[in-house]
Amino acid sequence: MKYAFIRARSKEYKTSRLCQVLGVSMSGYYEWCVRPESTRAQRNRALMASIEGFHKASRRIYGSPRIHRDLQACGERVGVNRVARLMRQHGVQSKMAKKFVITTDSKNTHSPAPDRIRREFTRAARDQAWVSDTTFISTGKGWMYLAVILDLYSRKVIGWAMRDKNDTQLVRDALTMALGHRGEVNGVIVHSDQGSTYASGGYQALLSERGLLCSMSRKGECLDNAVAESFFGTLKTELVDHEEYRDHGQARQSLFEYIEVFYNRQRRHSHLDYLSPVQFEARHASF
Repeated sequence: MKYAFIRARSKEYKTSRLCQVLGVSMSGYYEWCVRPESTRAQRNRALMASIEGFHKASRRIYGSPRIHRDLQACGERVGVNRVARLMRQHGVQSKMAKKFVITTDSKNTHSPAPDRIRREFTRAARDQAWVSDTTFISTGKGWMYLAVILDLYSRKVIGWAMRDKNDTQLVRDALTMALGHRGEVNGVIVHSDQGSTYASGGYQALLSERGLLCSMSRKGECLDNAVAESFFGTLKTELVDHEEYRDHGQARQSLFEYIEVFYNRQRRHSHLDYLSPVQFEARHASF
C-alpha cells in the first residue's frame, strides 16, 4: 500500500521524497508501477474515485458510515470497514469539531417553564415536540445571531432566523417561520433553554396565542437541550468554523444554503437511518 500511496501523491510531492519518507526504494516503486494491476487493486481504485466524489459532494464532511450509505444507494456492494480503510489510507476524513462554548444568558429568568421533554428526544410523529436554541456567528462586520427550531421527530430545521442582535425578535422570527411551515398545530411542546429571550413576554405571548406548550431546560443542564446543541455543533464543525464571512449578507447566504439545501434535504442523519430529514418525513408520510 506504500507504493499505491506514492502513486496517489506523486503529483503533489517528488517521488524521491515520498520513497525516502516511506522507506522504500525508487527502483522497487518503479518496478511495481509496471506490474499488471490486480483485480482487487482495480476495484479499490474505482471505489476511491466514488468515495472521493461523494466526500466532495458532502462538502467534505462525511465519514465512512455516510459514504458507505451513498455507495449502497448507488448499487455498490462493499463493507463499511473497507470504505473506512480506504479513506484512512488515502487521507480522506470528515471535519473535526472544535470546543463547545456556552452562550446562554439565564440570570434574569426567575420563573422558568417546566421541562416537558426530560431528555426524551424521540417522537413517534411530527409536530409533537420542537426544540429551539440560539448561537452566534462571527463576520467581518460584527456578530450575527442565529436561532433555529427543529422537530424532534425528523430533526428537520423548520424555523430559523438571523439578526445582528440576540433579542426577542430573533426567537419570535424563528418560531413564526416554523408555524408558517407547519400550518395549524396545537399543543406542540416547544423546548428551549432558560435564556432571557425565551422567557420574554413577547416570545411567551406568541406561544400562548398559537396554543403551544413552553418547556425549558434546567439551569446549567445543556444536555436537557441536547438535540439543538448537537445541531449547532454540527453546523459549526461542518461549515462555520471553516469560513470567514466578510459581512452579514454573506453569512446569511451561506447558512441558508447549508440549512435549506444541504442539511434538510441532502445530509444523511444517523438518527434517521441515514436519511435526510426531508426524506425521512416523506418516507413516513404515507404510513
